Amino acid sequence: MDITSFAHLVELRTKVASVLPFVFGSLYTLYAFDTFSVSHALIMFLAVVIFDMTTTAINNYMDFKKAHLQEGYGYEIHNAISHYQLNLKVVRTIILSMLVIASLLGIYLVYLTNVVVLLLGMICFAIGILYTFGPLPISRTPFGELFSGVTMGFVLTFITIYIHVFNRDLVTLQWQSPQIILSFNIPALIAIALVTVPFVITIANIMLANNLCDMEEDICNKRYTLPIHIGKENGVRLWVMGYYIVYAAILIAVVMGYLPLTCLASLLTFILVSHNIACFKRKQTKAETFSCAIKNFLLVNCSLVICLGLHLIITTLFF
Repeated sequence: MDITSFAHLVELRTKVASVLPFVFGSLYTLYAFDTFSVSHALIMFLAVVIFDMTTTAINNYMDFKKAHLQEGYGYEIHNAISHYQLNLKVVRTIILSMLVIASLLGIYLVYLTNVVVLLLGMICFAIGILYTFGPLPISRTPFGELFSGVTMGFVLTFITIYIHVFNRDLVTLQWQSPQIILSFNIPALIAIALVTVPFVITIANIMLANNLCDMEEDICNKRYTLPIHIGKENGVRLWVMGYYIVYAAILIAVVMGYLPLTCLASLLTFILVSHNIACFKRKQTKAETFSCAIKNFLLVNCSLVICLGLHLIITTLFF
């Protein structure tokens, strides 16, 4: 297996979906808590990217093994195992190696922080594996969008924040025999939940757009995703509605003081996002319009990262 086929197997170009929440979480930590650990961030970054590559490779492997439709755009071109005729034993070895590396990095991060990171990491690992593996993978159910959006948009961002502030009582887990006491900083959690809404919804919308484009193929391959249950028209309506919720959440977060005023500039991206919405509403195909969901994800979240970073630069230089 060469670099090109490996990059296609793990879909390296899509890792921005996990890197952006990490970057935003890091910047938000500086903004809201005025603290940052470079070593913790580096370990977290490596663990996130490697595990994301692992779950993608597992997804491609399972799709190859379970495919009933052996031809068409989604199978022959998109699946790296078919496209490059990869050796399945080599693919399994690579998947296991990446899983072990990501696990070791996660365990070391737990050693540096506390057991809350272990519990959250186990949740992410479990969802990541079960999303594509097992007798009924989450990706083949109507809950794929929900799990992917919440896990990558909220939980991933929350862990990124928590590894820097684990000793500030954001979430605490204590053993006081015979009780285990779990406590939360409710106002801080509400703030984090609100500012991560753009990531949760735009990531979920990537999955929803993918499933809308693949409906016919998914039926043949017995993938009973959300659009198959609610219908294409309702699926498209849900996809569009998500973006209005995203911009409402950004506005509310700024008004509440959870995000700086500079983040209001990210609302301007709606001009371009609305163009992509119109394109996708007219036609839902993998080759022509699926990229609209990717573009919207980048427009919304890159603008948030830039605006938040700009605020931090301004306050550092002038205040």
